[in-house]
Amino acid sequence: TVPVIYFANGGSSYLELQRDMGCDMIAVDWSVDLAEARKILGPEIPISGNIDPTVLFGSKEQIETAVRECIDNAGGPGKHLLNLGHGVMQGTPEEAVGWLVDECKRYKGKDA
Repeated sequence: TVPVIYFANGGSSYLELQRDMGCDMIAVDWSVDLAEARKILGPEIPISGNIDPTVLFGSKEQIETAVRECIDNAGGPGKHLLNLGHGVMQGTPEEAVGWLVDECKRYKGKDA
């Protein structure tokens, strides 16, 4: 079975209507507060997203903080698929992408 991830560009304003989509995961863009999306969708629906891609132009510490906040706001490790809320922007430093990936792998949650 191929998992289905639903993403509606601009669809974050009607998340409550997406709860019963029947998809395996709902993706949200970077403009959505992930804690609010989790509250609307409930704990059972997996979420994909949603770090602002401009964060990758920041410092290593800013990127690591964004990763940790995103994971925690989604409900903690294992509750969602972390990614950028709208892809890697042209000119993004490759090193910054590495910092994001490394922190995603390293972070075990605020209660760890």
